[in-house]
Amino acid sequence: MLGGELAAVRCDLEDFAAEIFEPFARADQRRWGQVYLRGLLLDGRRKSVEPMAARLGEDGNRQALAHFVTSSPWEAAHVRARLAWRMQQVIKPTALIIDDTGFLKDGDASACVTRQYTGTAGKVTNCQAGVSLHLACDRASAAVDWRLFLPESWDPASPKADAAKVARRAACGIPTEVGHVEKWQLALDMIDETRSWGVEVPLAVADGGYGDAAAFRLGLEERGLHYVVGISTTTTAHPEEARPHTPPCGGRGRRPQPVYPEAAQAVKKLVIAAGRQAARPVQWREGSRRGSGRSGFKRMYSRFVALRIRPAGREIRKAAGGPELPGRWLLAEWPATEPEPVQFWLADLPADTPLATLVRTAKLRWRIEHDYREMKQALGLAHFEGRTWRGWHHHVTLVSVAHAFCTLQRLTRSPKGTAPA
Repeated sequence: MLGGELAAVRCDLEDFAAEIFEPFARADQRRWGQVYLRGLLLDGRRKSVEPMAARLGEDGNRQALAHFVTSSPWEAAHVRARLAWRMQQVIKPTALIIDDTGFLKDGDASACVTRQYTGTAGKVTNCQAGVSLHLACDRASAAVDWRLFLPESWDPASPKADAAKVARRAACGIPTEVGHVEKWQLALDMIDETRSWGVEVPLAVADGGYGDAAAFRLGLEERGLHYVVGISTTTTAHPEEARPHTPPCGGRGRRPQPVYPEAAQAVKKLVIAAGRQAARPVQWREGSRRGSGRSGFKRMYSRFVALRIRPAGREIRKAAGGPELPGRWLLAEWPATEPEPVQFWLADLPADTPLATLVRTAKLRWRIEHDYREMKQALGLAHFEGRTWRGWHHHVTLVSVAHAFCTLQRLTRSPKGTAPA
């Protein structure tokens, strides 16, 4: 926001900050929390402490801001809980969206930095990775929980531990009990945490980095959550009509157990076998480009195939508790211009779920990409220059608060309470 724009909503910001920072024990923490928010919201290319302090005028105390975000002993989880309660009331979320984003780094001194793949750069590079959980509906979304991913090279208990990185844990303030945990498990941990705050949303959405992990899908099912998650083309399954059969007994040894007579097939093969004729056109939301429709914007449109299948795999068989594997939805996007399907999702929504509902739910993941873009381009999500574990979690939490404030302003000012994409 430009200075004049921020001045116009200064009272709103002060009221919002007072509500969200209510858990702070001291008045100086509440003061510098509000100042830090203003620094994030003010127009400027960099949102690290020094340039923000330069733009904040008489409140631009660089040392106080640096201490507040890096060292001050306030619990980020308490702030995020307040934020989640507030945004749940406003957004009325239909889904939890989970993903991760990269924080590119030049050096190797920051907590948990290593060479790893990140979609932010589209390659393996030197970075941190943060996993986030967002409350979302069609019109708005908000990041309400975060975890900094700790690679195996930073975990002294891992056979892949790097002695130099392990030695930096103390300087980075990484708690001794924190070890390497897969991103999908961090996602489940965040779901558990948000539920402990009283935030209950019955559906989870994630991309293939999470959906490919059978343990993640089973974890959602154990928690009573429905899901629509991306999967890779190599995920295997049986058609829904397939049934296990018991082979004839040979007369010796253990009696044979029921098995599926045909091997499980890759989901891509199942969709191609269904053929182009199985694809149906679906429009799922308005885009950002101008169009000739009633709304003035083009509708997002493609063709989709939905099949009932039985996902395979050792973990799935073990969890099934019997020979018959559970039925699930396989959704595939197959544009008319493409020779084969281009994207796949697995869903455990009811068998009578309409195709349009499957598509809209799968495509809701665009909200988290929208949030990342706004938080990085406008609010300095990736600009934190501190090196500590606590500082990273403080900064991403404060950026989430600033982003939520912007979302609330949009919802308040937009006609019929709908925020533009």
